[in-house]
Amino acid sequence: MIEKSTKKAPTVLDLTVHQGSKKLEVSFAGGERFEIAFELMRIYSPSAEVQGHGPGQEVLQTGKRGVGMLGLEPVGNYAVQPTFSDGHDSGIFTWDYLYHLGSEQERLWQDYEKRLKAQGLHRDQAMNSKAK
Repeated sequence: MIEKSTKKAPTVLDLTVHQGSKKLEVSFAGGERFEIAFELMRIYSPSAEVQGHGPGQEVLQTGKRGVGMLGLEPVGNYAVQPTFSDGHDSGIFTWDYLYHLGSEQERLWQDYEKRLKAQGLHRDQAMNSKAK
């Protein structure tokens, strides 16, 4: 399960989708600005498809390095719901969760690499395929 930062997230002021670099730029009212890779967003999507319905039910995502973002829809005044180029569109990214992804990127990437290694997988292999 994803650990969320205990720090209260500031309000989002601006979101910019950068298709070329495949990053979402998020600017917060407190002055923080993060560029979050679409791949990181996809592999840590808050959806039940990725996170499961409880501890230990997470599905490790692979083959998402080249994922694009086809759309980004607002959800009230508190979140956005991206549509990724692999068809995934069920994750709702709250401002707090985007702040968490942005501020914890380095640790999240390291954790992802450790989980891949522990399962004998690599980042670019297709989902549901065995490591060779």
